[in-house]
This record gives sequence, C-alpha cells and structure tokens, in this order.
Amino acid sequence: MTPSPPSAADDQAALWNGAGGRAWVEAQPILDQLFAPVAERLIDAAAIAPGHAVLDVGCGTGATTLLAAEAAGPDGSCLGVDLSAPMVAHARQRAAAAGSPARFVCADAQAHGFAPGAHAHLLSRFGLMFFADPVAAFANLHRAMAAGGTLTAVVWRSATENPFMTTAERAALSAQPALSGLLSRRPDGPGQFAFADARRVDRILQAGGWTGVSLEAIDLPLQMPMAALPTYVARLGPLGRVLPDLAAGARPALLAAVQAAFAPFVVGERVAFDAACWLLRARRG
Repeated sequence: MTPSPPSAADDQAALWNGAGGRAWVEAQPILDQLFAPVAERLIDAAAIAPGHAVLDVGCGTGATTLLAAEAAGPDGSCLGVDLSAPMVAHARQRAAAAGSPARFVCADAQAHGFAPGAHAHLLSRFGLMFFADPVAAFANLHRAMAAGGTLTAVVWRSATENPFMTTAERAALSAQPALSGLLSRRPDGPGQFAFADARRVDRILQAGGWTGVSLEAIDLPLQMPMAALPTYVARLGPLGRVLPDLAAGARPALLAAVQAAFAPFVVGERVAFDAACWLLRARRG
C-alpha cells in the first residue's frame, strides 16, 4: 500500500512541534515585547468582561491567554489552544508561575472537540492563518461559541504591505538564489499571509457559519531592541527553518547579509516597523 503524501495539516504539525515551535519558545521574551501592541489592541477590541468565558486560538506561548484570563477575572475562564506541544508546555509553566487560572490544551483547533456553546469570546493573535481546511476550522470554532459569541482576531495583511516580515527571506534569496525552493511561500496555503485577501477571509468565515464579518485595516508600530535582531533573524521565520540544513561554513556570510538588509528599520538601538494587519471581527448568530 502506497503511503499518502503529507497533508498541509501534517506539515503544520511537524513545523510547530519541531524547530519552529522550539524557536518560538526560546524567543518568547523577544516576541512578547515585539507583539505587545498587538496583544493590547486585541484585548481592548474584544471587550472581555469579568465572568466571560474566552477561547484563545493559536495561543502560542500564552501571552494573550494570560491577558484574557486577567480580564475575565476569577469568575470567568480562558482556554488557550495550540498545535505546538513545546509552546503549550511553556504557556502552562508561565500560567503556573503567574498564578493565573488560564488553561491550555495542545490540539488542532480545526478538529478538536470543544464543548459546544461554551465560550463567549474567541480571540487570536496571528493564530488563524495556519489551518489546512479553514472553512472546516471556522465551522468547528463556531460550534464552540455561545449564541451571540464574538470572534476578535488580528491577522497579517499582505506580504507587500509588510516588507519587514519578508526582509530576511528576500535578502537570503539575493545572497543564495539556490534557496528559492526552501523559502517560497504558497499564497493560497496555510501561512503568515494566508488571510491577506479580505474577500477570501469573508467567504471563509461565512462558509463556517459566522455572521457580521468585518475587517478593519490597522497599522501597529512595533519595535524590539537591536540586540534581539540576530536571534530574530537566525531563529524565526522561513530562514530559521532552513539554516540548520545549510553547511556550517555557509551560515555566517548568509546571516551577515540578511542582518545587513534590516538597516532601513534600525533607529538608534532599536528596530522599528509598522505591522500592516486586519482587525477581524465576527459573531455567532
């Protein structure tokens, strides 16, 4: 019997439970600082009140889940779900250290058996763009929401509008064109910019049962210390995934070329850029 080829879901599970997931755990302080304005905007937009039940999809290492649990208070609840076992384990450690009631489950939100109608709010910070079958995923999440429940998420707009996010791969391809097959992105597949097309996002959510879908273009100023840039370049994104497979002798020159390409974003001792995002909202009718 011929084995089936790996599916998009298999690819995502392998990525986030392997090098990609470990890199996000190791870089958690850098990423939490970088994306703090995104988390703040998300929590503010969701209008979580004490006593509310919250579901945080693609929770990663738990930054937004912890904030949501604080907003929901002791009479509320907050469940974070993520495909990455390393990130969920780290999120649980953070919650325990902070004395937070936030809970976490390692699962694929596309197929996980959530308690029907159990949640008033669905949140996500950059966690909705990776589903192998997004319509099935949003239908499953729709079932998890109470009547009138809301979805509030921040997702990336296009790669063109986010030059910072593609600087590393563009510089790497310029330095080593042979990497093109390893660094290419599928515009219609799971990935960072999968929700760039607002019309496609609207169709997906409506097919999943959601109503009142709206996408508001927001541009959020983000920054990180210049000292964090080498870690960001070497460990995160497509380049971080291919570097371990390159000959050790080829890595220093490539990393130097890529890091130099970030010069337009360097302001003093900080790296600064605007994140072009959609603030996505919908509700369970």
